[in-house]
Amino acid sequence: MFPSVSDLLDTARVVSLPMTSRFRGIDQREALLFRGPQGWSEFSPFVEYGDEEASTWLMAAIDYAWNETPPLKRDHIYVNATVPAVDADLVEAVLERFDGCRTAKVKVAEPGHTLADDVARVAEVRRVMGPAGRIRVDANGAWTVDEAERAVHALAEFDLEYVEQPCATAEELGDLRGRIAYMGIPVAADESVRKGVDPLAVARAGSADLLVIKAQPMGGISRALSIVNDAGLPVVVSSALETSVGLAMGAHLAAAVETLDFDCGLATASLLAADVTSSPLRARGGRIEVRRVEADEALLTRWAANAERTQWWLERLERCHALLDAAK
Repeated sequence: MFPSVSDLLDTARVVSLPMTSRFRGIDQREALLFRGPQGWSEFSPFVEYGDEEASTWLMAAIDYAWNETPPLKRDHIYVNATVPAVDADLVEAVLERFDGCRTAKVKVAEPGHTLADDVARVAEVRRVMGPAGRIRVDANGAWTVDEAERAVHALAEFDLEYVEQPCATAEELGDLRGRIAYMGIPVAADESVRKGVDPLAVARAGSADLLVIKAQPMGGISRALSIVNDAGLPVVVSSALETSVGLAMGAHLAAAVETLDFDCGLATASLLAADVTSSPLRARGGRIEVRRVEADEALLTRWAANAERTQWWLERLERCHALLDAAK
């Protein structure tokens, strides 16, 4: 069933949630939530995304609100801590927010930061987590191949689980993968999958060892599962800095994947200083539950975006719905 735009607008609520640390260049996370027959869902493409890209996120939100989820293979998901590009002396406080997590994803290559900053941050994560902890780094495609090779060499002493989207293109990922193969550090693709014209191109080209999959950017749980199955590579299910409602969508995706060899990036509610539910999906003992999340009216009101931002999101919703409607 494809709901009308009125069906979405009838229950639409826009929130602006403060964050515990600056992340992806933002201090407030905006999101639009609406309710369908299956419960609450979330539409929260980042504000800089154009309508065509954002409409894929709306497809996912509609699917989660109006359709049953695929059969689940597990009722909880092991998750990683996420360390923003903070100074090294703030790392321990960040990790304390992620109860029992045995893996940490560390943001690197942030504008305004140097490789020395990244090394100091990762070194501190290793110190806090100890030798048994798992560390992965995420550059969001910011390095050239030469810069990535240099960075991997500088960070290798901290026993990296993998390096996520070190370069922007699938071709660059493949080049880097060949250069560092002897080091035994896998390359993961994120943006090359969710932003690529062909999400399977990176797998076909042999440019990555594993894929990072996110429910909203991939157009929903069923579409993401199809990509996972066709790619034939190990996957990490991750989030897009959503509220607990959006994280629940990701948890249902992770629970439906046949095999999960890696901890998933679905604990990012701990990067939010507020949420839309009194029962947020936060890590407990290193894992989160697989469940739908009910938004609380009091919290939707408390963290409601101002009139201007609410109108911006509602108009965006209408434009994206029109794109999906026209493509039916």
